[in-house]
Amino acid sequence: MTVEGAVVVLASGLGVTAALYAAALLVRPGRTVAGVRPFLSGHDPREHAVSRYHVRWYTVSMIFLAFDMEMVFMYPWTLVVAEQGTSAVVEMFVFLGILVAGVVYAWREGALRWT
Repeated sequence: MTVEGAVVVLASGLGVTAALYAAALLVRPGRTVAGVRPFLSGHDPREHAVSRYHVRWYTVSMIFLAFDMEMVFMYPWTLVVAEQGTSAVVEMFVFLGILVAGVVYAWREGALRWT
């Protein structure tokens, strides 16, 4: 691509972006930022956003992230396990053992108890 072509692409991209912003300003429902609230269809919130969640949900989310990271690790592992052989299988069982130890610890500490 030549320099002139790059300038044309950049200018047209900026022009389209400016046109979309201008169109959004013309069709927006409220004229002031204070008049349109993005929460609860414009109604005032009844409580603070942080006070709505019990602290238990943070531990549950951390356990979920542990299992989510397990899937992020296991998917590429399934693609290369045939090439790597026994060492890949051993590494996966070590990883799963560490994960199971973490879940057993969380269970023992009561992180999975709902009452």
